[in-house]
Amino acid sequence: MSPMLATLPDFTAVLHSPSASPPSGLRAPTAVGMGMARTRFLAPRAAASATSTVSAKPAAVAPLYADRTVVRIGLPSKGRMSEQTLSLLKSCQLSVRHLNPRQYTADIPQVPNLEVWFQRPKDIVRKLQSGDLDLGIVGFDIVSEYGQGSDDLVVVHDALEFGHCRLSLAVPKEGIFENINTLEDLANMPEWTQERPLRVVTGFGYLGEKFMRENGFNHVSFLAGDGALESYPAMGMADVIVDLVSSGTTLRENNLKEIDGGVVLESQATLVACRRSLHKRNGVMEITHEMLERLEAHLTATGEIMVTANMRGNSAEEVAERVLSQTSLCGLQGPTISPVYRSRDGKVAVEYYAINVVVPQKSLYKSIQQLRSIGGSGVLVTKLTYIFDEETPRWRKLLSELGL
Repeated sequence: MSPMLATLPDFTAVLHSPSASPPSGLRAPTAVGMGMARTRFLAPRAAASATSTVSAKPAAVAPLYADRTVVRIGLPSKGRMSEQTLSLLKSCQLSVRHLNPRQYTADIPQVPNLEVWFQRPKDIVRKLQSGDLDLGIVGFDIVSEYGQGSDDLVVVHDALEFGHCRLSLAVPKEGIFENINTLEDLANMPEWTQERPLRVVTGFGYLGEKFMRENGFNHVSFLAGDGALESYPAMGMADVIVDLVSSGTTLRENNLKEIDGGVVLESQATLVACRRSLHKRNGVMEITHEMLERLEAHLTATGEIMVTANMRGNSAEEVAERVLSQTSLCGLQGPTISPVYRSRDGKVAVEYYAINVVVPQKSLYKSIQQLRSIGGSGVLVTKLTYIFDEETPRWRKLLSELGL
C-alpha cells in the first residue's frame, strides 16, 4: 500500500501517492463513500436504522447503555501488554478464566457480572467511546492517540506500573542534524519551507501533529508508518520519526537520537472507563470500585515489606522513642509495638517488645541496620500483598470528576 502523507503547511492535509490512482483503501471521500464508512462503524442496530432513510419517521434507536446488563472490560489480546495485564490481575486475585484461546471472551470468577473481551488496544479505546465496552486496560499512549481528548473516556487509574514507554521525536545523528540537540534547534533550521517541509513519519498522527503545532513548527508533513520507523530516515523517506521508545537501544543502533524537549508524552498501562457507563449502566460503578481498590492496594504493597523484630525495653513508649529516632523505621503511620510475654519464676513478665514496621523494599538493609543499632534482634521480613487505605484517593477523584 502506498504511504499516506498528510502535508501540513499551516497544517492543511494533502495526500501524496506515487501512483496515478488512489491506493486501495484510500479512495476519494465521496458523499456515498463517506456515508458507507460511517455506517460501518455504527452499532448493528444503529446501522440498520441508518439504511432506512426513506421512512418518514425512523424507528427510535435504543441507547447503547440499555442494550445489556452484563459489564464488559476490554483487555489487550496479545503481546507483552496482554501477559502483564493478566499477571497483574492474577496478583490482585482477579484471575481471568480463558477456557478457549480461540475465543475473544473470558470471565473473572471473582466478579460474576463482569465479561472479559480480548481486543486490540486501539479497538478497546474506540469501543469504550461507543459504549460497547465499559472498562478497559490499555496504554496511555493509545488512549491519547485514539481518544483524542474525548470526554467519553475517564482514566480511573493512571499508573498500573507496567508498559512504561515514551512517545518521542528522534532525529539522525549525522548530516544536517549532527548539531541539532533540542526541539528549538530543529524548529529553527532554515531547511524547512512550504515547498520543502520537515517530513515526520509516525504511527501517532493525532499526537504528532498536535505536538509539532503546539511547538511552533509551521512547515511539516506527516507520513503514516506502521513499524520499523527507524529505517525511514536512512532510506530518505522521512527526516525524523515520532515513535514509542523504551530503552532507546533501537534508536541508537539505527543511528538516531532523541533531542531535548522532544518527548511527546510519557506512557504506561492505565485503567479507563466509559463515562456514560459509569453514570448509567447498573453494576459498573461497583465493579470499578472493587477493581480500583484491589489494584491500588496491591500496587501500594508491591514496593513495601513488613519488618518484625524484638527489642528489650522498660516500656512500649521507651522502645517507640528509640524506633522513631531512626529515619527508616517510621512506617506508614508509625511502628506497631506490643509486649512479648514470658514466664519467669512462675510469673508472667515483659522484658521484650515486638516491633512491626512497614518499610520500602529498597531500604530494607538500611532499616535492618538501624534496628540492630537500637537493640533489635530476631528480625523477620514478610512480603506484603495488599495495603488497603481507608479509601483510595483515586476513587474520591473519580467521584469528583463524575460530579457524585
